[in-house]
Amino acid sequence: MVFQVAPQSKKPRTASVGSHVEAGRLGDQLCFALYAATNAMTRAYRPLLAEIGLTYPQYLVLLVMWERQPCRLGEIAEELHLATHAVSPIIDRLETLGVVKRLEDETDGRAVKVELTKSGRALEAKAAAIQEEMRCRSALDPDAVDDLRMTIHALVDNLLAEQ
Repeated sequence: MVFQVAPQSKKPRTASVGSHVEAGRLGDQLCFALYAATNAMTRAYRPLLAEIGLTYPQYLVLLVMWERQPCRLGEIAEELHLATHAVSPIIDRLETLGVVKRLEDETDGRAVKVELTKSGRALEAKAAAIQEEMRCRSALDPDAVDDLRMTIHALVDNLLAEQ
């Protein structure tokens, strides 16, 4: 499968790598670049995930669970940098779809554990194919993807440390 790289914006960039950006210019703002990239990524994932019956937030929850499960609802929320109350409705929907099930936490009666069902585990292989397609669509070589991901994770860590 061959993917085309979308043409770049015709607007000239005023800042070069290593230079200071002009205050107030949208195209020079890191926050906007991340916002636009997030929106583009989510839009690109949406139809692919729809083919396997998932939304993007459901996919993110499942990514956590494919790594480790069963896990507490709070652990999923923490991993995704979300509040527990934001994750709970996603788990509700995944449970309705038969992808996960809630369990009582034997060690803490207030906590809820979540476990994948057989169909939830089966979605992992389909999701891996989607991940590969998205890697191809990015038109970035694997090293550039790794570097970008590490830089963004460092940015998140730095910003969360300031809160």
